[in-house]
Parts: sequence; C-alpha cells; structure tokens
Amino acid sequence: MRRRSALIASAAAAVTVVAVGIIMPTVAQAAVGCSVTYQNLNTWQSTPTSGGFNTTLAITNLGDPIAHWTLTFTMPSGHTRTGGWNATFSGTTAVTATDIGWNGSIGTGQTNATVGLQGDWTRSAAGTAPPNPFPRPANFALNGVACTGSTTSPSPSQSSGNRPPTVTLTSPGAGQLFTAPATVNFAATAGDPDGTVARVEFLNGSTVVGSDTSSPYTFAWMNVAAGTYSVSARAVDNLGAATTTTPISITVRPANTGGPAPVLRVSGNRLVTASGVTYRLLGVNRASAEFACVQGKGMWDSPTPDQATVDAMKAWNIHAVRIPLNEDCWLGTFGTPSGTTYQQEVKGYVDLLVANGITPIVEMHWNHGVYTGNASACADVNATCQKPMPDAQFAPMFWTQVANMFKANNAVIFDLFNEPYPDAANNFSNPTAAWTCLRDGGTCTGIGYQVAGMQSLVNAVRATGATNVIMVPGIRWTNDLTQWLTFRPTDSTGNLMASWHTYNFNACITVACWNSEIGTVAAQVPLVAGEIGQNTCAHDYIDQVMAWADSRGVGYLAWTWNPWGCGQGNVLINDYTGTPTSSYGDGYKAHLLTQNP
Repeated sequence: MRRRSALIASAAAAVTVVAVGIIMPTVAQAAVGCSVTYQNLNTWQSTPTSGGFNTTLAITNLGDPIAHWTLTFTMPSGHTRTGGWNATFSGTTAVTATDIGWNGSIGTGQTNATVGLQGDWTRSAAGTAPPNPFPRPANFALNGVACTGSTTSPSPSQSSGNRPPTVTLTSPGAGQLFTAPATVNFAATAGDPDGTVARVEFLNGSTVVGSDTSSPYTFAWMNVAAGTYSVSARAVDNLGAATTTTPISITVRPANTGGPAPVLRVSGNRLVTASGVTYRLLGVNRASAEFACVQGKGMWDSPTPDQATVDAMKAWNIHAVRIPLNEDCWLGTFGTPSGTTYQQEVKGYVDLLVANGITPIVEMHWNHGVYTGNASACADVNATCQKPMPDAQFAPMFWTQVANMFKANNAVIFDLFNEPYPDAANNFSNPTAAWTCLRDGGTCTGIGYQVAGMQSLVNAVRATGATNVIMVPGIRWTNDLTQWLTFRPTDSTGNLMASWHTYNFNACITVACWNSEIGTVAAQVPLVAGEIGQNTCAHDYIDQVMAWADSRGVGYLAWTWNPWGCGQGNVLINDYTGTPTSSYGDGYKAHLLTQNP
C-alpha cells in the first residue's frame, strides 16, 4: 500500500469565442453578458477523413451574478458531440449543456472553467493531419437568449411592463437518486414582484407532471419507473408571464430484488447492466488472500467468508468487493494453500458475492519476480510482497486461468494489476518509458525480470473467449493516469475501464488535480477508484474524494474490510460483523448508505 503520484501538465491551443448579449431579467435592471473560450485539448486522426477531439468550454460571466446556467451552441459542420464532463449534455450537433449544481453559480467577472466535451470530426477531403485551425461552435446562447456582443441592462420599457415571477426548485436535488417504483417529492418557492403567482408547475422534460396553486408549492410524483429524468419547476403569474428553473438531472434506479449481481459491460464512459442502466462500483476491498497464504496465515487470515459476513457488508449498502489475489498461490508455485485449493476458495467467495447481488472484482496483487530497485518491498522471487510490474513468466498464465474460471459470468470484473510503479524502477527519469513499460512490458529499466505489459494480459484474457469488463491501472502506484488514454491497451470487446487509487499521502490530492488528471479519463471511459483511504483513521479526505466522484458518476472502493485496528490506518471495521471503526469506518458507512450503484 505505497502510493505516490506526479503532476504532468499538457499543452493546448485555445480560441476565444466572444459571446456577449442580453438575457431578459427576472428582476428589473439585471444585466447579463458572457464570453466563452473554446479550448482544444487534444485532437487525433483515425482515418484520412475522420478523427476525434477533446475540448473545454470556459464561460465568463460579464453581467450580474447567475445561480444556474444553460449554454446552447451549434457544432461546426462535420463535428458531433459524443460525450462531456461537468455538465448535463444533450444533442450531438445542436448541443445543450446545463450546470450540475455545484458549478451553477457564476459571479460577475468570474469564469467557470470546469466544463469539457469530446466528439468526432469528419471531412470530405482526405488529409494527413487533423483540421488546423480547429473549427469552433457557433450560435452560443446563455439561458435561452442569443448572445449579441455587448453587456446590456434592460431599457425602461423592458422593466415597466409585467415583470415575470421568480421560482426556485428546492426538491429534488441535482443528481438525487431514487429506487423504483419511486416517489419524487417536488417542492419550490416562488414570488412575483408586481402581481401574484397563479401556479407552479413541475416538469419532466417539457411534460407537466403536476402543479400547485398555493404556497408551499409541492407535488408528489408517484410510481416513477427506473431511468434518468430532467426535472424543473415553472412559475406562472396572474398575467401569464412564466419563469422556469434550470433543469436538473435525477436518477431512479431499478428496485433491488435481492437477485444476483448484474452482468456488466462498458457503454461510453459508464458501466451499464444488461438492460443498459448505468451502474457504479461502490464498496470495499477485502484483503488477505494476497498475503495470508505466503505468511502462514491460511487462506483468509480469518474464518472463511460466509453468509453472515456478506450480510454485514449488505448492511453497509456495499455493492462491490475487490478481492486481492496472490499469483504464486493461485498457480500452485508457492504458498499454503495453493493451486486448486486456493482457486476453489476464491471461486466460493466470488460465487457467494454474486448470489448476494454484490459485484466481485478479482485482482492480481502480489506476483513472482526478483526486484531490488527503488521502493523495493522485498528481494524474494516469490510473491511475498508488492512488485513494480507483473512478470511475463507467470502473469499471462494466471489471467488465462482466472478468465477460464469466470468467463461464463460477466458479473465478475477483472482488475489486471494492483499498483504498477515502473516509473519508480527507472528513478522517475522517463515517464514515457514507464507508460510504455506498463502497456508493452518486456525489458523495463530497473526491473530485473521480464515484464508482462497490460496489453499481453488483456490478450490472455480475451484469448479464452472471456468478455468480462477489465480494469487497467496507471503508473505511480496507479495514482497517475496522465497518459492512460494514450497508452491504454486495445481490446476487441471494448470492455476496458480505468483503475485509479487515491490516498491522503499521494501527490494528486486536490480537486484541481483530479479535474485535470483524472477527470479527463473519466470523461472517456468508465473509472473506478479501486482503492481510497487515509492513514489518519479520519474520513475528511475520503469525503472529498467521494463528493468529487459522486458528481462525475465515478465509483470507489475503500481500503479495507479487515479488523486490523486503526493503528494500521485505512481500516473500516472492528470485526467481521461490520462494526465500523471510529471515525474512518463510521464516515464511509454513513456515506455509502446515501448512495446507490
């Protein structure tokens, strides 16, 4: 459990789109204007006539403060939006982006630089490089009114007539989760500066689902089916003027029927179930199978996990469990138990979790190979400690056997390797070489054994016919994902996701760092924080991690579901009945109980 990270800056060209104009005020004498900087982060070419891109949209408010925003624009000819981050997007060519709550407020002169999008480009004439200069969108509009080029306050004639009402949606909250069949309780406050409020309507998209004519304005939307909904409130005054709140997104999850864990696959930058419902990995690590068998502590360093221990997990609302494994013990080359006995113990636990609706993640944690370089944990050839990379001698065999065992059940996820640190092995002298080692393996600077790269392990899994989702780590103890997108392996099934680990003693521990280094990956592929924790036994750091992850649909798995005492740090429980530690376990449990996958 050693974590380090580095920050790597990337260069990008920017174009500023001047988009300043008038928005009719809801309060007399309000002035609104904006400018938008469209910054091209990355452009690539796939064929002579097509490729892709990542860009950001920085919105500067030149007028009065706004609490929420909706930005609309038209993509350039041949360009389509395929995804985005830090906004709720709709449309592929005519695009609408709305804030996601936490980034809705923009003060006068302030800039919201959190929003980004990705897309595809095509052109009729073949070329050898992406378009340059890169085209930019047109027709920017803020909150429904076209921007025209200057900041303007309304004229007296604009504010002398009937002034529209004001309205605020107070329930539900942006991003709130429900379970089907759901009851969504709407609530709003509304007022009118020169008349009365006739009614407040509550909308799903453009459809009115209910209304109320007296304050407090409320409505209970009953029996809502599973799905994602865009909801808002609209106040109408006695003369017919209306104001509508910025839509927010809520999600209704399918009912938990107590059935088995869902079959999972990758769709865009999300994991989804067989029916296409987004699914996050929310849970814990259950350590010991990686070390107990080589330390004379049996299989689990405890009694074999049983239904009672799984019930304790379910009481925490745990929906995913990562199971670290030992390569030598699995293959039978070292350790006790090992070989078939070890494998059947793992299979028994995996099957138990699946039967209880919990997603198991099997992961290679300790492996074979002599490593005595920088940050070495031991000089033993056997899998008795953490090594910088998987070994070419046994790792492909390990994953071939694991894949053959679980390929009939796509509820099981494969995490290829715990925490690579080939960058430490080369004394942090060449990040590109470290990323190349991670993907391609072979002879890597500072590592004395032949390395199995992630591509060879993906190939080993897919050669068995397994289509299970595969987690692929980064470098620097998988805290660094800065070049993950560039060096990700290829996968014929498209079922790859990124694995990220974050602890309070890493380098990348701020929201700004997560936005720049991790968020760009999460915008393109599913991402899970496969280990989160802090060595103080408090939960203030993981609270920040979870808030950031929740806002982006990223899953997380806390270290660790073992009763080792807080002196070890990052320990969630005092016993296998699920008694939480104070305050790390208390804080994590309390948060999990508010979440659904």
